[in-house]
Amino acid sequence: MVRGHDAWHQEGERDAQRPSGGPDLAESRAFYHGVLGLDIVREDPERTVYRSGDSTLIIRQFSSRTKDQQTKMAWLVPDIRAAVSDLRARGVRIEEYDTPGLVTIDGVADMGHSWVAWFVDPHDNVLAVAQGKN
Repeated sequence: MVRGHDAWHQEGERDAQRPSGGPDLAESRAFYHGVLGLDIVREDPERTVYRSGDSTLIIRQFSSRTKDQQTKMAWLVPDIRAAVSDLRARGVRIEEYDTPGLVTIDGVADMGHSWVAWFVDPHDNVLAVAQGKN
């Protein structure tokens, strides 16, 4: 979550979440709007702003893809299995991991405090859905 104000933020975008973006905004639009179903708030040649719940998601145009494998953003969901099923039905590939300290079963990892499933956008930004444990 961005705290504060960057020069390129528009009013009302102060708490926007921003994955790195990528070289092709049309490809990002096809994924975030076409596949994930996020509403487009505004588009210009350098970025696209999407509505994600009560927040905005800003995808900026960059000259290259990201190499960062950290999770760029996550959506909190009430039912991780339903979210994973919905994403798969939309054609999203859920990542599977089997490494020391991180194992997924049917795409979902038990992180102790939450269950998390990861997926990757067209520009290699790692995204996630997460369900907290009560």
